[in-house]
Amino acid sequence: MEKYVVGIDFGTLSARTILVNAATGEIRAVAEMEYPHGVMEQTLPDGVTRLGPDWALQHPLDYIECASKTLAEILTTTGVDPQQIIGVGTDFTECTMLPVKSDGTPLCVLDAYKRNPHAYVKLWKHHAAAEEANRLNEIAASRGEAFLDYYGGKISSEWMFPKIWQILNEAPEIYEAADRFMELADWITLQLTGEEKRNSCTAGYKAIWHKQHGYPSKAFFKALDPRLEHVVDDKMARTIYPVGTKAGTITEDSATWTGLAPGTAVAVGIGDAHSAVIGCGITTPDILLMVMGTSGCDMLVSETAVKVPGISGLCEDGILPGFYGYEAGQSCLGDHFSWFANHCVPERVELEARAANKKVLGLLNEKAAQIKPGASGLLALDWWNGNRSVLVDADLTGSMFGMTTATTAEEMYKALVEAVAFGKRMIIENFVQHGVPIRQIVATGGIAEKSPFIMQTFADIIGMPIDVAATQQGTAMGAAMLGAVAAGSQNGGYDSIQQAGQAMGGGIKKTYVPNGDHRDIYNQLYAQYVELHDYFGRNENSPIKRLKAIKLEVARGNAGKP
Repeated sequence: MEKYVVGIDFGTLSARTILVNAATGEIRAVAEMEYPHGVMEQTLPDGVTRLGPDWALQHPLDYIECASKTLAEILTTTGVDPQQIIGVGTDFTECTMLPVKSDGTPLCVLDAYKRNPHAYVKLWKHHAAAEEANRLNEIAASRGEAFLDYYGGKISSEWMFPKIWQILNEAPEIYEAADRFMELADWITLQLTGEEKRNSCTAGYKAIWHKQHGYPSKAFFKALDPRLEHVVDDKMARTIYPVGTKAGTITEDSATWTGLAPGTAVAVGIGDAHSAVIGCGITTPDILLMVMGTSGCDMLVSETAVKVPGISGLCEDGILPGFYGYEAGQSCLGDHFSWFANHCVPERVELEARAANKKVLGLLNEKAAQIKPGASGLLALDWWNGNRSVLVDADLTGSMFGMTTATTAEEMYKALVEAVAFGKRMIIENFVQHGVPIRQIVATGGIAEKSPFIMQTFADIIGMPIDVAATQQGTAMGAAMLGAVAAGSQNGGYDSIQQAGQAMGGGIKKTYVPNGDHRDIYNQLYAQYVELHDYFGRNENSPIKRLKAIKLEVARGNAGKP
């Protein structure tokens, strides 16, 4: 009897569930569902409680509903007996966090708190804790806190403690009511197993946890705010479980909404981009994986630990046991292109796309591919959701230079694609210049699989071949592999991530080679990008930051009011 594993990938906009043959890695079925509430950036579900600038919330019950329905779909379409499924793994966006009661009940589902924005899930791209992050970094630097070296010198507003501190500052009643603050990667395993098992990946990359040293000291948290002195012991947990270990099993309760058999092994959680490394079968060092989705995450493992400024994190065993895992990334990638298609495309493009039975972005890709590099005179900065690496600054916003009355939508779109590629080149060069070798670049995600134009542009600007991973659904596949490891070899799974990766994933399906004819002009454009990047991004009195400050001042008077 064939045995299967399930991987559930909780992304920014939807959840995707795959059913995978545990022996071969063949994907038997895929089901996807968009979150009913989507990303809440303007109001709460009541439609009247308004959110402030840079807020991004979600509803936790959406995750349960999407997991339940996608699991039911794959079981129905395949006819697989739940008893054949030996393990389940999940991955989540990060830092996506939630205040809960001790049993995992989200505060936002309780009548007392359902109209308080701070009771909901703060999605990874919730950047409204920028002030707290800036203050945290100032205090950490003044105290000479060693942990800053592991995070490129700055803690991002996207991460756990700035978000917790924002809750404490703006809604102390929510802070007091919360028994725990949890990454959703850990919350979902709690829902499945009834046990709180916090994973080493999200703890290490997003909650300032270190394998040898644990969390920062109580004295540090007290220096931030006396009320935070005991935040780890009171609201979190010090016991952290390595990625690749078993969190528990499907309970009688979770079996009712998952359709899975009680006793099925469940892996501890993992961040989505980190899961993709495993899913693409990368088990050796010095290979950069670009995860290309709503945002862009850049992951690689190395045998050595090197201090690299501006990265998102360095975590021992954070991705693969026995290696140091590095993370960097861009807060806006596909999000960037979707914004342009939704808000900046003229009617002529929409009509042409409709007549050709194409999506607007598909048509823009075709048109932009016909424009020679440098021909538009445009150059953009890719900060529509702030800068994650290498500036680590959520206060930065996007810009485009060189526009005239003759500028077209397709030229603007091409400039946006080039901007993200320039930003990626800066990340890669930052790694190499500080002693982290990169011998191969692999890409995965929807953009890598669907857009030859974007991938060729990246190869041309970065100046290295880019291999597209053969593994489909790489992020969910990584979660499925962890489910197989949780099950163990005695049950038809595997005893290590490396074994699972070698048996179930790997391979390259296409390679994009740099076009030498484009190299010179892109080097010239990149030099201008670096100049603008440093002027607007490294200047504390940057006009971009001043504009953001004015926007926040104007908006604060209405935030959180019905």
